[in-house]
Amino acid sequence: QVQLVESGGGLVQPGGSLRLSCAASGGSFSMSVMGWYRQAPGNQRELVARIFGAGATNYADSVKGRFTISRDNAKNTVWLQMDSLSAEDTAVYYCRSDSRYGVYWGQGTQVTVSS
Repeated sequence: QVQLVESGGGLVQPGGSLRLSCAASGGSFSMSVMGWYRQAPGNQRELVARIFGAGATNYADSVKGRFTISRDNAKNTVWLQMDSLSAEDTAVYYCRSDSRYGVYWGQGTQVTVSS
């Protein structure tokens, strides 16, 4: 029903920036809570940032002040702007949709922070 496709991952140097995007199709995007999660090798998948339909947001303490989540309901797209990146941010980043239709995950995009 809901399909999510992430893009924008890649290799970036410490202190650099990267912007991830997630394009959604199906369901009702404007009524979905959209989130970014990440999973590093050997770790559990963790919440990075979340944004509600009307724009309210919350962030993990580890990324607060560095990352910004945003959405455009007309484009069915959510972004994650990542600044001041460090090695601890290296992980596969996943987009998630949570609505009355259920919970759906994208396939993930790799973010590697290394010099």
